[in-house]
Amino acid sequence: MGSAAVVRAFADIDAALAVLAAEVAGAGLEPFSVADPLRGLADGCLDILAGVAGCEARLAGLKAQAVAAYAESDRAVTPAAVSAQAQEMAAVAEVAGVLTIGARAAGVLLDQSQVLANVLPLTLAGLQDGSLSWAHAKAMVEETATLDRAGAAALEAHFLGPDAPNPATAPAPGELVPHRFRHKARIWRERHHPESLEKRHARSVAERRVEHRPDMDGMAWFHAYLPADTASAMWNRTTALARGLQGPDESRTLPQLCADIFADAVLSNGQDRQNGQSPGRTVAEVRTPHAEVLVTVPVFSLMGLTDEPAMLDGYGPIPASMARKLVADGAGSFYRVLVDPRDGAPLEIGRTSYRVTKAIRRWLRMRDGKCPFPGCSNNSLDNEADHLLAWHHGGTTGISNLGQPCRKHHRLKHTSGWTPTPATKNEPPGWISPSGRRYKSEHQDWEPPHWPRGCLPGERSLFEEAILKRLSA
Repeated sequence: MGSAAVVRAFADIDAALAVLAAEVAGAGLEPFSVADPLRGLADGCLDILAGVAGCEARLAGLKAQAVAAYAESDRAVTPAAVSAQAQEMAAVAEVAGVLTIGARAAGVLLDQSQVLANVLPLTLAGLQDGSLSWAHAKAMVEETATLDRAGAAALEAHFLGPDAPNPATAPAPGELVPHRFRHKARIWRERHHPESLEKRHARSVAERRVEHRPDMDGMAWFHAYLPADTASAMWNRTTALARGLQGPDESRTLPQLCADIFADAVLSNGQDRQNGQSPGRTVAEVRTPHAEVLVTVPVFSLMGLTDEPAMLDGYGPIPASMARKLVADGAGSFYRVLVDPRDGAPLEIGRTSYRVTKAIRRWLRMRDGKCPFPGCSNNSLDNEADHLLAWHHGGTTGISNLGQPCRKHHRLKHTSGWTPTPATKNEPPGWISPSGRRYKSEHQDWEPPHWPRGCLPGERSLFEEAILKRLSA
C-alpha cells in the first residue's frame, strides 16, 4: 500500500479488532458484568454485534466509494487509443484481482458503486454513516435501475431524504431487514413509476412462461412467470389444500405437501394420483379450507376514474384493471377493501360477514400486512389473532391489544422471553427481546388515492359527499 496514512489506518483497525475479539472470548481487561459474568458477556456480545453491523456498512460504503473513484481515475489516465470496452474490461479485471472475486462479480460491483457515487448520494451517505447495510444499498440500486435520474432521486428521497415521510413510531429504512425494505421500495416504485403499471403489466403478460432448471442431488426447479392474481390464487389454493391434508396420520411437512399437490395438479390434470410414498389419502378426499386474500382498491380506481394501482395482500401493487376484474368476477378467494378518497384510510372490508372476530382479523391483516414480528414476511393463511396482554391478566379483545403472528412467532412468545408490545393509534405492535432491546414492527405505507382529472380542490367536498353516499348505499 503506497500511503503511510492508509497503512496506519488499517493497522489501527486490526488492533481494534483484536481488542473486540478478546472481549468476545471473555479475555478483556475487565468483565462486562461482575455480578453476572455470563449474562454480561451475552449482552456485551450483542453490543459488539450491533457495532460490527455499523462497521460493515461503513466499510461497504468505503469500498463502493473507492471502486467508483478508481474507475473514474483509471478512465482519466487511460490512453485515448484504448477503446472504452477494453478499458472497462481492464478495470474489471483489476478489481477482481485485488478483491479475489470473479470477473462477473467485479463488474456488478463496479456498476453498483458508480450508481451509488453518481446517482444515489443519499444511499451512499447512509452506508458511510452506518445507517444502511450493503444489502439495503443493493436493493435501492436495483429498484431504481429502470428509472431515470429524476425518478431514482424521488424514490431515494422518499425513504432517505431529510423530509422523508417516516413516522417517528416506524422503523427507519436501515432498521428493516433488507428484503422488507426492498418490498417497500418496490411498492413505492410501482405507485410512482413514470409509466403506468397498466402499460408495464400488459407488456409483461406477453412474457409469461415456465422455466425448468436442473439442480443437485437429482432435483430440479420448475418456475412459472404469471400475472400476480393468478400466481397468488395458485399459491393460496395449494397452501390451503396442504393444510387440509395435515393431521396426525400425515407424515409429510407443509412444504412437501405443497410440492406434491402442485405436481399432482400438473401431471394428472386434477385427477387423483397415488404413489408409494403417500400415506393413502388424496387431495380430493379433503375439503378445501376457505382461503381469502385482501385486495385494497382505491375508490376512484374501482370506479374506473383512475388507473391507480390496487394492493394485493402478500404481493404488492397490481394494475387497476386486474383489481376491477377480481371484484367484478366475484373471485371467492379475494376479499375487497375500499379506501377513502381523502386520506387512504380503509372505508369498509366487504359486506358479507357480520362476525366481529372475522372483521377484527381482517383489520389486523390490513394494519400489519403480515406477521408483526420484526423481519418476518409470513402472511400465511393461518396467522392467528393473539392477545398481547393475556385475557386473564386484564387484556382486552380490541385492535390495540391484538397482533396476528405466524405460528412460529406465536410459539416464540409463549415459550421464550420475547414479549410483544401493544399497538398505539399510529404504531403496530413491537417486541422486546429477552435482553431488553426493543424492536419496532414494520409500518405500512398508506398513501392518499389519486383524484380524477377535473376535480378541483374547491369541488372536492361535494364530490366526496356524492362518492361516500354511493359507497354507503
